[in-house]
Amino acid sequence: MTALVVLAGLPGTGKTTISRTLAARSGALHLRIDTIETAICASTLAPGNAADAGYLVARSQAVDFLAARHSVIIDCVNQWEMTRDWFTELNPKHSRLVTCEITCTDEHEHRRRVESRRADLPGHRLPSWLDVQARDYHPWVDCELHIDTARIEPETAAGLIFKAMTTN
Repeated sequence: MTALVVLAGLPGTGKTTISRTLAARSGALHLRIDTIETAICASTLAPGNAADAGYLVARSQAVDFLAARHSVIIDCVNQWEMTRDWFTELNPKHSRLVTCEITCTDEHEHRRRVESRRADLPGHRLPSWLDVQARDYHPWVDCELHIDTARIEPETAAGLIFKAMTTN
């Protein structure tokens, strides 16, 4: 059975680290919104703001990959119910939907992560700690998994998500 894993969480909580670990473990395709948006913004036809474009591209790719029977991980901030619905509503009947919010409840650790990160994509601008704090982020109360990376390591988090992917 294939799975659609939809993540949400502020920058610096560990979504990409967990997604990469999970993709290596499960063989799922990792769709990272930062990668998509950075490419869109680098285009000569780039819009002034790629705000929803990355999400819509990832959604379209996820539809195709799930139809081809590939599991997919959506790695993005996913800060509003509207964007979460864009992904959760497309889940085909033969795939397992796993929804997961990644948090880091240790504010000092979260800030350290945000301030010590280095861009791994050419042209990608990382948010500052003030940017992260100013986000209009709405917690995902009804998601299946809530993972606090202040308490567990990425490998353990990926293991929890993998277990959910493979459970009916």
